[in-house]
Amino acid sequence: MKNIFQPEVTSEVINRINKLTPATNQLWGKMNVSQMLAHCNVNYEMVYDNTHPKPKFFMKLLMKAFIKNLVVGEKPYKKNLHTAPSFLIADEREFEKEKTRLINYLNKTQQLGEVHFDGKESLSFGKLNKTQWNNMFYKHLDHHLSQFGV
Repeated sequence: MKNIFQPEVTSEVINRINKLTPATNQLWGKMNVSQMLAHCNVNYEMVYDNTHPKPKFFMKLLMKAFIKNLVVGEKPYKKNLHTAPSFLIADEREFEKEKTRLINYLNKTQQLGEVHFDGKESLSFGKLNKTQWNNMFYKHLDHHLSQFGV
């Protein structure tokens, strides 16, 4: 899997994001392009913005047991998987705002680097190593950018 912490990979992902327009249609799924960008921002909001509540003990236990490996493992996501409630984006979003936010989050993540994330606590999954953080960040973005053909 590509390493989102490497400048050239971050640049490649940003170039893909920049190919999107408000009129870009999805190849599968229900979200429009603005909602998808907002959906991808949730990962970074959980890391940087403290805008999402921490899961309660039992829910966190279930997520670690049944969802963690799907999210942080090497295996790509399948199309049309159900998403966690905090990642559901049902309202309309402003394309340019969400796009700018995502690019800013990506640049911040790359600048902080993998050393910053190695052993850092995830809101939902506990401590993750740098490879798990990378897999979670890159795999999710790659999945949704592919969903929109970029």
